[in-house]
Amino acid sequence: MIREFSSTDILFIVTAVRWTLILSAIAFAGGAIGGLLVALSRTARNPVLRQAATGFIRVFQGTPLLMQLFLVYFGLAVVGLPIDPLLAAAVALTLHASAYLGEIWRGAIEAVPAGQNEAATALALGYRDRMRHVILPQAMRIATAPTVGFLVQLIKGTSLASIIGFTELTRAGQIINNATFQPFLVFGTVAALYFVLCWPLSLLARHMETRMRRALTR
Repeated sequence: MIREFSSTDILFIVTAVRWTLILSAIAFAGGAIGGLLVALSRTARNPVLRQAATGFIRVFQGTPLLMQLFLVYFGLAVVGLPIDPLLAAAVALTLHASAYLGEIWRGAIEAVPAGQNEAATALALGYRDRMRHVILPQAMRIATAPTVGFLVQLIKGTSLASIIGFTELTRAGQIINNATFQPFLVFGTVAALYFVLCWPLSLLARHMETRMRRALTR
């Protein structure tokens, strides 16, 4: 039976924001670890590591995130390994984030002037010390703005987890809409909450890009 859209429904939708944030945090943290490994592999001298990282990026950037969610959630169930929707979404989004952050950070590492690496080598610093003390600190400054920008996309990407039954913000909206049949009010509320989550991060990314551009032109 269809009922009216009420304040209780709004509270239910707002409460679901925490799951969107939890999933985003898990995926971003896991993607940061994976992305660093991918970036280091992409810039390594070992051709096997470079090719493996390139293949990983091509697979996860060349296929839709929705298909990746389906493969993790339904694929593991087919082979007898049923998985919780939260865990499935976290794994798929982590792999997705690893590919994109790895490429972002690879570009940032390669953007560090070659003279910095040469100077560190002249000081007899090994590869690990060069990356830790010289290259990565500078690369992370360059990568900060696009990394924040990707985080915005990742938060919005968590909406696809609703397809596999995980009750985050979008799924909560679907549940309430099925009960009230007032899509404009329900999904307008959902969209407003996504805006509140993402717009400040978008502004931060834009501000960082502007500061970086000014620093490079000095």
